[in-house]
Amino acid sequence: MKTIKLLALTAACTLLFSAVSCGDNGGSSAGSQSAAPGSVTTSTPQIDGYDLLWSDEFDGGRLNEDIWSYDPHEPGWTNNELQEYTTSTENVYVKDGKLVIKAVKTQKDGKDYYTSGKIKTQNKKDFMYGKVVVSAKVPRGQGLWPAIWMMPTDEDHYGQWPKCGEIDIMEVLGSTVTKAYGTVHYGEPHAEQQKAFKLKKGSFADSFHEFSVEWEPGEMRFFIDGELYHTVNDWFTAVEGEEEKPYPAPFDQPFFVQLNLAVGGDWPGDPDETTDFDKAQFEVDYVRVYQKPQYDMDVTKPQVQLREALPDGNFIYNGNFEEDENLEDDVNWKFLLFEGGEGAAEIKDGEIVITSEAEGKQEYSVQLVQPELPMVKGKKYRASFDAYADAPRDMIVCVSAPNAGWIRYLQDTKLSLTTEKQTYTFDFDMNEKTDPNGRLEFNMGKCGSTETIHITNVRVEEIG
Repeated sequence: MKTIKLLALTAACTLLFSAVSCGDNGGSSAGSQSAAPGSVTTSTPQIDGYDLLWSDEFDGGRLNEDIWSYDPHEPGWTNNELQEYTTSTENVYVKDGKLVIKAVKTQKDGKDYYTSGKIKTQNKKDFMYGKVVVSAKVPRGQGLWPAIWMMPTDEDHYGQWPKCGEIDIMEVLGSTVTKAYGTVHYGEPHAEQQKAFKLKKGSFADSFHEFSVEWEPGEMRFFIDGELYHTVNDWFTAVEGEEEKPYPAPFDQPFFVQLNLAVGGDWPGDPDETTDFDKAQFEVDYVRVYQKPQYDMDVTKPQVQLREALPDGNFIYNGNFEEDENLEDDVNWKFLLFEGGEGAAEIKDGEIVITSEAEGKQEYSVQLVQPELPMVKGKKYRASFDAYADAPRDMIVCVSAPNAGWIRYLQDTKLSLTTEKQTYTFDFDMNEKTDPNGRLEFNMGKCGSTETIHITNVRVEEIG
């Protein structure tokens, strides 16, 4: 078994990345954080099996620039976001033992203008492998997008994003503050693995919650309030047309932590008249980074496991809805609501019945999916199903790639459902890289109707 000790890791990082300090405890002593006169010093707890690498308890009266740097950017820098990231203490400040990143709405040239904050530990507190623990409370409001995430210190080591890799410890959409996302981006072509964690009660805007990732050579584990909800151990990176880099690239290099509050953008959408910018602040109680004394570096990439078809050749399980099942778990069918969608799904009499109360802001706001469809490069597939509605209305069907940048293997296809049951059949070629996690989607949001939909006899099969 090949292991690497912390001392060796620090030396390796220093040799490979001259700007990196992997084993620096300068942000905190191993147990407490220095504080400004008159403030309260917070004790940083130990974790069994880990050493404290660094922490910031935000006990001082201002941002500790021995740990953090401001990261200013103009509006539209990425994701079509609206905010300008500034170095202003109006956007980033420390108060009452908390870091506050505040989005501000102003006017510029007669138009709405937004400023906010983004800070990072790049070239100050970089590290390779460890456990990151952050306690935070998010803002509520359409178009607000707080994030806790990590990027590599040397983004050119494997190539620009997404080849370099990205670890998103937490993202929350201000319009849906009961749900948080953990995501890993990598590859070329761009691939990602994302999972959502939904609170059973309360919201991430009502109180502080603890977001954490355990990053090891061959695996990442995501936690919220100590509960494991996402494990990732299969990734890659490559330059288009070339061989993949040796696993576990790109996640075998130093990364740094960053915190920001975005306004608008492709994912959350723009703020609207309901967004209260007086309360648009992302609060962080602490950031703590731990590291094990040694890590096993002898890791291999897991073998891809392709789902087997049923005896009749169907890759869809329970396609006839003969079995009742939990539509909220990750087994077979799953019913999902996003961005203002409201409704319910029920299996009865050999079909699934989707009732909608609000269509939401996106086509996927009301959604029925079945994941883990094996999509093999060079194969031809057929998707088919029966469907009807209580009154004429539209629905969109597709086969998507959640782990490959949400590209479509079967393109989004709008159907005009009638009150009579009809059979719909679509043939498509799989020309992309083999994907064990294709996903059949029925999207019923933002279509001008909330009429009830009935679906049955669902099949996806290989035809050549």
